[in-house]
Amino acid sequence: MSVLLKPLDLVVSVMAAVLREPNWTHAAMAQHLGMNGSQVFRAVRDAAVLGLLVTEPSGGRTIYHANRAALAEFLLHGVKYYAVPARGRLTRGVPTSHGAPVLSTRLRADDEPVPVWPHAEGRARGESFEPLHPCVPGAALRNERFYAAMALVDAIRGGRARERGIAAKLLPEILHAPAD
Repeated sequence: MSVLLKPLDLVVSVMAAVLREPNWTHAAMAQHLGMNGSQVFRAVRDAAVLGLLVTEPSGGRTIYHANRAALAEFLLHGVKYYAVPARGRLTRGVPTSHGAPVLSTRLRADDEPVPVWPHAEGRARGESFEPLHPCVPGAALRNERFYAAMALVDAIRGGRARERGIAAKLLPEILHAPAD
């Protein structure tokens, strides 16, 4: 079966890597991401075929775990070519990339607006930065580790060299993946 990588496959894989519950279900994953179970089911299945998730039979069901090494490798070396972010006007949203807490404490702020995922519950004003998938801002507000991981992914996708370098060091730690 030939499968093309979709943004939701990556998002589900990142969430699987940062979740503290190792034996999550499709329904639990859907709840974490704020989406319906059928979308998550397809994304989990495709991510497993692509090698971003690994399967483990357990009784009558299949358990999925993040393939952290493969996920980190793709996020560090391929995502900036796969998912170039669209940037837009000033808007209210959730800070990402160097504007998110995971990086803003490590970088000195400049006068430019920070990148934000447009979102009704966002409290920052900045330059619109297209999330990898529309579910990302809401899920990030519900899960701090997922927020940090996706903000680092965005720094790699659309940040400057210094931001990308710091993100490349921090992302494997958050994913619990071996360093490159």
